[in-house]
Amino acid sequence: MLLKEYRICMPLTVEEYRIGQLYMISKHSHEQSERGEGVEVVQNEPYEDPNYVATVINYPSRQNTSCSFLPKFSIHVETKYEDNKGINDNIFDTEPRDEETEVCFIDIAYDEIPERYYKESEDPRYFKSEKTTRGLLKEGWRDTQDPIMCSYKLVTVKFEVWGLQTRVEQFVHKVVRDVLLLGHRQAFAWVDEWIDMTIEEVREYERATQEATNKKLGTFPPAISISEKPLPACARSGTSSAPSTPLSTEAPDFLSVPKDRPRKKSAPETLTLPDPARRDSAFRLPSLFSWGPSTPQPE
Repeated sequence: MLLKEYRICMPLTVEEYRIGQLYMISKHSHEQSERGEGVEVVQNEPYEDPNYVATVINYPSRQNTSCSFLPKFSIHVETKYEDNKGINDNIFDTEPRDEETEVCFIDIAYDEIPERYYKESEDPRYFKSEKTTRGLLKEGWRDTQDPIMCSYKLVTVKFEVWGLQTRVEQFVHKVVRDVLLLGHRQAFAWVDEWIDMTIEEVREYERATQEATNKKLGTFPPAISISEKPLPACARSGTSSAPSTPLSTEAPDFLSVPKDRPRKKSAPETLTLPDPARRDSAFRLPSLFSWGPSTPQPE
């Protein structure tokens, strides 16, 4: 198991982010889904943590992801949001940790993304919102930006296959980081499209877009399913608390099935990732930040 805590700051308030993440996930998933590919929304409902008491504007969410053709592979994402610049080092300390968690800050303006996914119109260094006048983020923007909020994401990746575990878990975390970076850049770059929406309006947009996306996927069964049921604490080995596929477009060599292995028709034998030659090749991992369709909303 490999556990990391990602912190992504945004030039928004948490209340604004509630709208923006729902809009971005719905729009991104629909644009990138093709017949038989993408993320099918199986269950979409709020998750409330009865043991968590917010001292600032804050809401938690949890998401578990598993692959039917890789039964020993799972991703658990726990997310919390606060109106600060990522300075809360104890936000996930409601449960004991067996080891120290690596904290990874993601800078939506200055962290590099793969060239094939770069768009100047989605670059926070050059984008300025007409409706909010926010943008043109400069070096050190997190220290001067107002408003500012942070999405804290505790991501647990498990691939319990001897000989492959370390490499696969590291590979998936790289994918997770890239997905989070690009998704949050888009959420801010599209701010003028959603900033005037109410929560009811964005939920209706989300519902209509999910329906259109599921139709776009056709009758093919989803390769990846999403469950909103939180993992038991024991399953996360102590450390634990809303977007979509690998940016790396080829599966690592160690995931390939030996050529002399008998082929089974009941399930795929290799992990198929997007074609690097296609500029519209998109993230097919499920909504790892459980933002969007699975993000809970406070009353």
